[in-house]
Amino acid sequence: MLWAWERPERLEFVDPHAVGVAYLARTISWRRGMLDSWPRMQPLKVPPGTAVMAVVRLESWTPPSATDSLRSLPDIEDVARPVLEDAANPAVRAVQIDFDARRSERDWYAALLRRLETGLRGKKPLGITALASWCLGDPWVRELPVSDAVPMLFRMGKGEPRQVGDFSSGVCRASVGVATDELPYAIPHGRRVFVFAPKGWTPEAYQAALLYARRFE
Repeated sequence: MLWAWERPERLEFVDPHAVGVAYLARTISWRRGMLDSWPRMQPLKVPPGTAVMAVVRLESWTPPSATDSLRSLPDIEDVARPVLEDAANPAVRAVQIDFDARRSERDWYAALLRRLETGLRGKKPLGITALASWCLGDPWVRELPVSDAVPMLFRMGKGEPRQVGDFSSGVCRASVGVATDELPYAIPHGRRVFVFAPKGWTPEAYQAALLYARRFE
């Protein structure tokens, strides 16, 4: 799966039988209870028949205090509504939420995911990106109503594990996320590989990503 972020992406050169595209469909952010939501602004071109996944990025610009964070979280319906509208696009086969939830935001995030699962009515899979540490036995991930949690093995912050392991939580066993400029030496075999290209996709970057992923089939 090629992540296509907020930039013009012309991916007509990809083989739709070999890869899918997980494109940033929307960004939703909030600060002290004020919600802002905007759809993708840049063009995206993919070959006919390409499997596409709508990714929604959530950004919490709240103070680190747990009390302040809880007060600042938006209404779940206000966040779920535009996500479900994006998911209703007939071309979209699955939905992925990208949110680096703090501990104080976990209950709210789990409730949002339950609302999205209900709204999708089983018609399209719901997945998330995940901090690598979430997938190393953190029990809260196992209880989330998602079909896939993609451990992010790049841009890892302080306290995140540096060794790539065989993640133990069930929803973390299907996929991994890597970046073209920060590829791990090895990843668990048999996973679906999500690849992020920080400078955008070119035919050369695409071919390199394919060669890397095929080493671990």
